[in-house]
Amino acid sequence: MSKFDEIRFFDDSEVNEALLGIARDPMMNALMSFTFPDTDKKVWREQFKNIHSVSDFQHNFIAHTIRQILAKSSEGLSTSGFNKLDKNTPYLFISNHRDIVLDTSLINLVLLESGLIMTASAIGDNLVQKPFLHDLAKLNRNFLVQRGLPLREQLKSSQIMSEYIDQLLHHEKRSVWIAQREGRTKDGNDATQQGVLKMLAMAAGDRSVIEYFKTLKIVPVSISYEYDPTDSLKMPQLLAKHREEEYIKGEDEDFMTMLSGVLGQKKRIHLHAGNVIDTGLDAIAVESDNKNKQLQAVARIIDDSIIKNYKLWPTKYIAYDLLHNTSTYADQYTEKEKQLFVRRLEMRIDPSDPVSKEYFLAMYANPLINTMKSGNHSSE
Repeated sequence: MSKFDEIRFFDDSEVNEALLGIARDPMMNALMSFTFPDTDKKVWREQFKNIHSVSDFQHNFIAHTIRQILAKSSEGLSTSGFNKLDKNTPYLFISNHRDIVLDTSLINLVLLESGLIMTASAIGDNLVQKPFLHDLAKLNRNFLVQRGLPLREQLKSSQIMSEYIDQLLHHEKRSVWIAQREGRTKDGNDATQQGVLKMLAMAAGDRSVIEYFKTLKIVPVSISYEYDPTDSLKMPQLLAKHREEEYIKGEDEDFMTMLSGVLGQKKRIHLHAGNVIDTGLDAIAVESDNKNKQLQAVARIIDDSIIKNYKLWPTKYIAYDLLHNTSTYADQYTEKEKQLFVRRLEMRIDPSDPVSKEYFLAMYANPLINTMKSGNHSSE
């Protein structure tokens, strides 16, 4: 028994048995029918018998699934920054988080097609309650973040996850992806939670936080969807917060959100890999030896990179102008793009409710507003 057994993904030696175990699940049938619409299920079930590693499964099946998702629900994926990364170096990718399944899946597709080391990726255990999803996640190199634990158990769980990430990066030479915060950003304000960095720092041992973070080779990633396929699904939680009410998720809400994220229209998508955070860390160490202040400073560096490199699609400018009843950014979009966005708004929320309308528009406008605040914005 390893101390990581409760959270780790499948070893290659476990892959074949696990895959054959879910091969006849109706959800696997649906997934493969979507991925290979013209292929009889006997064909892919037979091919499953020859899959003996996570890499085999990702290369031969999941990569095709993600390409199909892009073909059917987007107008294409563009990237920048990944060409600066070294093919033999494991990195800790920390990104903004908008979609449960796609964020990490798209990053891994880009890494695969760029010949870079693919990631082990963190996923909340609340999202994989169904046995099929649990096994599929572990077949796809996802490790589990344990949610909803009592405080003492939560600390222990964070310590184990920190050590596991350290083990993956430094001993198994495996890149890792984690979101900059627990849960997805609902309001468009991408900000790194200090608690995420505190968890990572638990494995530092006798080293200073800054010295340890240098070894992690942190790469901030900016993920920008032109349309958020789950925008309307985020509204009830935002409105509950506005009314200062507790929000309680429905029984299958996470699963429906995952499906909507995969199948919903996204239009264009852009991924940017920022520079490895290393040189800026020395300046932090000089400025303060207070651990909390150092973590705050690291969070700011990650946030600055994610905001600076966020691709501002026309929807962000349209939402800003509608939110502020202005035409400040009218040169950044066409009338047709504006009409399509307004139609989307009217179909997905009650446009006669000013609060709903404001929150929906702010969700799209906030990345632009944050870019303006950071001083990195140019309207060229």
